[in-house]
Amino acid sequence: MPEVTQPADVLWMHLFYHDLHTALVQSKDATAADFNRAMCDRVKPGGYYVIVDHAAAGTAGTSVAQSLHRIDPASVRKEVEAAGFLLDAESNMLASKDDPRSVKVFDPAIKGETDRFVYRFVRP
Repeated sequence: MPEVTQPADVLWMHLFYHDLHTALVQSKDATAADFNRAMCDRVKPGGYYVIVDHAAAGTAGTSVAQSLHRIDPASVRKEVEAAGFLLDAESNMLASKDDPRSVKVFDPAIKGETDRFVYRFVRP
């Protein structure tokens, strides 16, 4: 990752955190853990790391990241907290009870209307 001149106030990932668990990223010998540690190093103390992504079923973990482009919110929280962040806030403003969470996010029946989670983490 390129060096930054100043720590960031906010780092934001919108609908692609799940991609950290795909074959393409893994083929580059990259991991979500490495990425999250890099984010922690680049946000200033008291700064935020915000993640919005498509929710997978609660027991899916990271297993459907490649096939459905979704991720279990609990898995995201666990990974990000392991890097040193603390969960500061979460929102259900992008939740959709009509999403079965079992279809690909590009399926015309659900595209643009997926159940999404919003987490805001803070660096202590």
